[in-house]
Amino acid sequence: MSTALRVAIAGLGTVGAGTVSVLTEHRELIARRGGRPVDIVAVSAKNRAKERGVSLDAYDWYDDPVAMAREADVDLVLELIGGEAGPAKAVCDAAISAGRHVVTANKALLAIHGDALASAAETAGVSLNYEAAIAGGIPIVKALREGLTGNRVTRVYGILNGTCNYILTEMRENRLSFETVLAEAQNLGYAEAEPGVDVDGIDAAHKLALLASLAFGTRVDFAGVYTEGIRRIALEDIDYAEEFGFRIKLLGSARMTEHGLEQRVFPCMVSKDKPIAHVEDAYNAVVAHGDFVDDTMYEGRGAGAGPTASAVVADIVDVARGFAVATFGVPVGALADTAAVPIERHRGAYYIRLMVRDEPGVIANITAVFRDEAISIGSMLQRARSETEAVPVVLNTHVCEEAAMRRTLERIEALDSVVQQPTMIRIEPLN
Repeated sequence: MSTALRVAIAGLGTVGAGTVSVLTEHRELIARRGGRPVDIVAVSAKNRAKERGVSLDAYDWYDDPVAMAREADVDLVLELIGGEAGPAKAVCDAAISAGRHVVTANKALLAIHGDALASAAETAGVSLNYEAAIAGGIPIVKALREGLTGNRVTRVYGILNGTCNYILTEMRENRLSFETVLAEAQNLGYAEAEPGVDVDGIDAAHKLALLASLAFGTRVDFAGVYTEGIRRIALEDIDYAEEFGFRIKLLGSARMTEHGLEQRVFPCMVSKDKPIAHVEDAYNAVVAHGDFVDDTMYEGRGAGAGPTASAVVADIVDVARGFAVATFGVPVGALADTAAVPIERHRGAYYIRLMVRDEPGVIANITAVFRDEAISIGSMLQRARSETEAVPVVLNTHVCEEAAMRRTLERIEALDSVVQQPTMIRIEPLN
């Protein structure tokens, strides 16, 4: 058997410790599949004394992960620190400069610096692999970069954040508020103490920027991703969605249009007859539409030690085999600079929930605004008078341009009879 692939691991958190477990427990299996043994040589983390559930005694310890990436006698460096800059980026820069392959699970780093890192890796003649950065254990990078290479991909979308999917599932199934479920998710470790990266859609946007580059051969454009989270989704919106035949999901969606690249992360209503509507709890799912293959759907656990470490090891095995492919599917110089389509040009149907005073003329005033903006109302529900002063008015529109919808809602919110900011959720046909 060939000489062992020597590996250094920077970061020994959940994913790093999980990767050590997979590489040690499946050492023989990985050697057979990769054509050579994979040996962990060096490791680095903040706290050497921390109990991680795996033995590190056989490996060289480095207090400085950048020094390890630069100096350790290894072929491959795993960057499992996290963060869009700082030591994570420094580790990757040092490893590439030293002629070492890099495997990372860091979507934030790649969403911001992916093009530059890919260019540096190309120049150095090393691989930069990142299967674990998108959707945990789902092999979506390999699917887009290799499996669908004979197709022109016209759209890619999916549930890219397990925390948000868990929250929306719990809200619906157990009839709990967003705040209650978020607190439970934090107690279970699904959400961080500061959950904004997840619930405000940023994590999903990082992943979508990478998926779009892979799918369409464009430069990574995180700044071009319109991003909206789930904080304003109320239990009554989930109930109305069910009544209308929908499920609310936080979707990331990208497609190439005649105007440029659309990249969107927002909560939307998806028909219950779509498979992705039934992806629940902390699971992720990605759908890619190719011109010859039609829709292909990939579903699985999007986070956690096991699934993410599984994806990291898949990248390691590719390096062991000597298999190399351009970071984003084509050489960096061939990646297209494509204009980002602003959200105001989005066209679709909308769900609108208004809280209004129960008094004569309210509905007439509201419908007059829709008429003035040439937006057609598909259906409307007005609930009976409640114990409070305000009552809900819920409606669905036909397809219109978002700029017109935003003007409409601004005018409606200014009406004296409207007592809360209107809630707007896009209806996504996924055609």
